[in-house]
Amino acid sequence: MGVQIMCPSLIQEKSQQANTILEELDVDAWMIWVRETKQMADPVLSLVLEGDLVWQSALIYTKRGDRIAIVGNLDASGVEPLNVFDEVIPYTESIRDVLRNTLDRLKPQQIGLNFSRDDVSSDGLSYGMYNLLNEYLEGTTYPERFVSAEPIITRLRGRKTSEELKRITKAVEITEKIYKEASQFVDVNQTELDIYHFFHQRMKEHGVSFAWGVAHNPAVDAGPNKQFGHAGPTKNKTKAGHLLHFDFGIRYQDYCSDLQRMFFFGSPSDIPEEVQHAFETVRDAIQKAAEFVKPGVKGYEVDEITRTFVQQRGYEEYKHALGHQVGQEAHDGGTLLGPLWDRYGSSPKGIVEEGNVFTLELYVTTKNFGQVSLEEDIVVTKNGCRFLSTPQEELVCISK
Repeated sequence: MGVQIMCPSLIQEKSQQANTILEELDVDAWMIWVRETKQMADPVLSLVLEGDLVWQSALIYTKRGDRIAIVGNLDASGVEPLNVFDEVIPYTESIRDVLRNTLDRLKPQQIGLNFSRDDVSSDGLSYGMYNLLNEYLEGTTYPERFVSAEPIITRLRGRKTSEELKRITKAVEITEKIYKEASQFVDVNQTELDIYHFFHQRMKEHGVSFAWGVAHNPAVDAGPNKQFGHAGPTKNKTKAGHLLHFDFGIRYQDYCSDLQRMFFFGSPSDIPEEVQHAFETVRDAIQKAAEFVKPGVKGYEVDEITRTFVQQRGYEEYKHALGHQVGQEAHDGGTLLGPLWDRYGSSPKGIVEEGNVFTLELYVTTKNFGQVSLEEDIVVTKNGCRFLSTPQEELVCISK
């Protein structure tokens, strides 16, 4: 009988990845400092830990490869079996002395903490916990060594492992199946709510959950007078000669998809030139972005490609970023493919890396038929990118 080789779990892969990133960035230590994570979960915690922590806890990673968990004695029994940490140090009365002793032993010159001005996925440390940490370390020089862990977290979230990519790919596949099923269901004189409920039925059949809030997932926008955005479906009805827009994403084994599609009620020969021109503009802009994106480019440089193309085609620029990262969340943080606007902070200045999963999405507005918008999911490869979704090449025509 051969020796059974145990594959590392996803959290083991990500924990090992964290040590590698610390070494790469030359940051001595990174500390996830949390409590009562069922109520107040740091966004990064689900990447490196299964379950919740109740008492004040310090999960410490170092560039030399240490992984140490200082947790309450009742939490320790849940952390040890994960085989993620080299040391699990329980405490009973107070974490203060154990934490100070551990830092004295490690002697870090820099300690990454989870605070960030621009990236919500890197901003998991609450103000109260930050003050408490400073209180526990009073009289030491450790608070002077605190730095933002944003560079660590953006790389950890963004560099998808093979298992993460497998789950995202499956989520995209299921999303496209449901879209195909929807193309057989939708018809004129249906309300947006009718269609919305159909999607939910199909999600239940496929055993998946929502990539974002149920109230507007999917977004269902029928006709020229419905403004696209983060609003839910209404009693607005589909009509012949009108467009139907969807923004839909599912969660499969904790990983998300995010795709937009456009339908038209009529035959291909019925599509107005105004609509066709708009559709081709959006479709081709996405392709231009896909041809340009590769490791090493900056987020805003990718956005400029499509923004310029859309304006050259005679449309106003779209009022959002071209693409966000996708992972455990539909909006997964890190580098953004977006313009250099104040609202996005420094995120568009981030560097695209191999293994990043992005959306490519934009819209244009027609004079008589409303907005036309598409969204695809890609993974960045060594020399470019690969579509995880099957790009929509033409309008889905509903003519029954």
